Amino acid sequence: MEPKTDGAPTLDLSEIEDEDVLNKMLDDTADFEERRMIRAALRDLLKKKRDKREQDRGSRQQDLRQQGLSKGRASTNQPSTNRAAGQPISTSAMNKTGASPPAAASQKRPPTAAAAAAPNVKNVKQMLLDWCRAKTEPYEGVDIQNFSSSWKDGIAFCALVHRFFPDAFEYSILNPNKPRDNFQLAFDTAEKLAGCPPLLDADDLVRMREPDWKCVYTYIQEFYRCLVERGLVKTKKRP
Repeated sequence: MEPKTDGAPTLDLSEIEDEDVLNKMLDDTADFEERRMIRAALRDLLKKKRDKREQDRGSRQQDLRQQGLSKGRASTNQPSTNRAAGQPISTSAMNKTGASPPAAASQKRPPTAAAAAAPNVKNVKQMLLDWCRAKTEPYEGVDIQNFSSSWKDGIAFCALVHRFFPDAFEYSILNPNKPRDNFQLAFDTAEKLAGCPPLLDADDLVRMREPDWKCVYTYIQEFYRCLVERGLVKTKKRP
C-alpha cells in the first residue's frame, strides 16, 4: 500500500496495470519509502506481464499440438487407396510395404513440438547473457558470467549503459568499492537517456550478498527493449 496524504484515500499499487502510471508516480515523489514501494510494484507488474506472455505462448503451443493430433486422427480414419486396384490398403499391408501408418506420424509430432519449445526460455536467457558479455568485453573490470555475482559491484551495469551512452559519464573513474554509487549512476542514466524504468533499487542491491538473478535478468531485458525501441540496437528478435 502506498502512504496516503492527509484526507486522500490509500491507493493499492498492486491494482495499477499501467507502467506509465507507475513511472509518473515515481517521477512525482521524492520520498524514499514511496519510491521503494513503487519500484517494487513495477517489478511485480513486469513479472506479471512476462508470466502472462509465457502462459499465452504455452496455450498457443498446446493448441498447435491439439491441431496436430486432430489431423493425425483424421488421416488415420481415412482409408488409403490402392490406385491400381481401386481398393483401400489395410494397415497390415502398409507395414509390409515399409510405409508408416498416419497415426504413428501424428503421435510423434506433439513430443517433437514440446521438445523444441522447452529450451526456448533458456536459449533467450543465454542469448541475452552473450549480448551483455559482447557489449562489455572492452571494459576493464567487467567479466559477465551470469546474472547474479557478475553484477554485484555495479560496474557491469555502468559498462553496459556506458557502451550506448559514452558521453553520459566517465567510466574510468568508477570505483568497484562503491557499488551503491555505481548502481545509482547506471540506473539514473538508463532511465534518463534510454527511458528504462528503474526496476532495481541501489539500496536493496547493496544489502544483498549477491543480486537476485531474476531481478537483474528482468532489468536487462527491459533495458534491451528500450534500446531497441530507440533504434540503438538493430535486431529482428528481442531477447
